[in-house]
Amino acid sequence: MLRLYRDNGKLNDNMLMHILSPYPEHRSALTDCQKLIESGLRGRKAIVVYGYESAQFPTGPAIRAFELLARDLVRLSERATACFRGLMHPMHQSGVVVAWEIAEKEARLMAEM
Repeated sequence: MLRLYRDNGKLNDNMLMHILSPYPEHRSALTDCQKLIESGLRGRKAIVVYGYESAQFPTGPAIRAFELLARDLVRLSERATACFRGLMHPMHQSGVVVAWEIAEKEARLMAEM
């Protein structure tokens, strides 16, 4: 989840850590990509991020930063996006859901052969 404001309207200064941190202890979307690839689960895998928009903090820059960092770890499909609006919450009324199919990087597969 990406929301730069808390429910009470105060700025959530560490929110980007939940999306972009490279450290497993933070359990970010970025480290979730690696965990999914290494999970041994069969079938297709995907990562989904949903974010709440605000005029001051649009989700676009954080989503692009995630893609840039994630492409070092995994192969990402094209981004699939769906916007939403009209929610009744006083702080979080609109946003976006973004998803990518992820797969192991080609170079990593070749190195293991």
